[in-house]
Amino acid sequence: MDRKKFIKASGILGLGALFGNTLFGQENKAMNTIKEKIVLNNEGIKLNCLGDHQVIKLSSKDTNGQYAAIFLDNPPNTQIPLHVHENEDEVYNVIEGEVEFTVSGKTTLLKDGDTIFLPRNIPHTWKVVGTKNAKVHLNIFPAGLENMFEELSKYTATGAPDHSKVAEICGRYKVKFI
Repeated sequence: MDRKKFIKASGILGLGALFGNTLFGQENKAMNTIKEKIVLNNEGIKLNCLGDHQVIKLSSKDTNGQYAAIFLDNPPNTQIPLHVHENEDEVYNVIEGEVEFTVSGKTTLLKDGDTIFLPRNIPHTWKVVGTKNAKVHLNIFPAGLENMFEELSKYTATGAPDHSKVAEICGRYKVKFI
């Protein structure tokens, strides 16, 4: 069987669209704009976003908008209110500590090494529990939400946040609190 017939028969032809036809020897011009980037442990954009301590390791600028990588390091009782994203999927990997995630009304405790996938349009919240900081790696697909985090961090650095202003900023990124 020749290569094209094999690819078609094996059902992976559709992957060409996903990977910009790189499987077939064709270049994806958008992917060529992405350069390697090394971000050391103490590097990144450090934010305090409504009490959520974040370090943006990779942003939309680094990944051509494909995803953002963020490191969270939060003390016990840090929590994010129930909210929903219209545009982004999230993957949280708990590196250390304990985090309760509530998704669609069901609460689950995640510990060291646990992972949760949160698709867009699913209401969710999280809270750090236990006695030590929770260190979490967050990936967001597609990227862009890190811009909201930066904007919120700048706004709240000036003092106590006005909840209507926070909701307005989040709303521009299609994130709403429930």
